[in-house]
Amino acid sequence: MACSGDMPSLKEEEIQKLNSELNQWIIVKNQDGIKTLTKYLKFKNFEQSLDFINKLSAIAEQEGHHPDLSFGWGYANVTIFTHAVKGLTESDFILAAKIDQISV
Repeated sequence: MACSGDMPSLKEEEIQKLNSELNQWIIVKNQDGIKTLTKYLKFKNFEQSLDFINKLSAIAEQEGHHPDLSFGWGYANVTIFTHAVKGLTESDFILAAKIDQISV
């Protein structure tokens, strides 16, 4: 489900309900005060981090929804929100659930 400005931003109650169905994602306000879904992952080495990022990028392309990513030796950070509405939408939680299915 591609992100677009046509989707409404979720209310706090909806955010909490959907987040409870995910695996260790946290709600964080970014530097602009926008609520985001964020997950910090640890890996054994750089190769595993890169493998995870490559698998995630394939999912993001398929979904037409692209998270903000950072990674390095033994870690990856994923931040998701719908830029068009400056908040969280159902698409963000769908993408997060798909990311949770990645195995490395």
